[in-house]
Amino acid sequence: MLGNVAIARGFLEAGVQFVAAYPGTPSSEIVEALAYASRRLGVPYVEWSVNEKVALEAACGAAIAGVRAVVAMKHVGLNVAADPLFSISYTGVEGALVVVSADDPWMWSSQNEQDNRWYG
Repeated sequence: MLGNVAIARGFLEAGVQFVAAYPGTPSSEIVEALAYASRRLGVPYVEWSVNEKVALEAACGAAIAGVRAVVAMKHVGLNVAADPLFSISYTGVEGALVVVSADDPWMWSSQNEQDNRWYG
């Protein structure tokens, strides 16, 4: 089992109910696996969003409403989603919200190096 598929499996076993993402290597396989499983195992909602900010805002809305939500994006996508990321950290959620940022610090599959651990 590859790492991204293992991440998807963990979300399924945790009972994720809402998944939003913007496609980009190295994170695309997470949502592809969840979308495939949604047809078989009943994950209620999986979407490709128009950008990373919209994906995070949609997942935040679901989590505020009490749903277990996941948002996934590649490392540079977290820059696009930074504004709602910082805001949601102050408002809190009723459900659960997991933000997956698939970093590529040695630029194996993307256009630049970035290490998002600095966001923490």
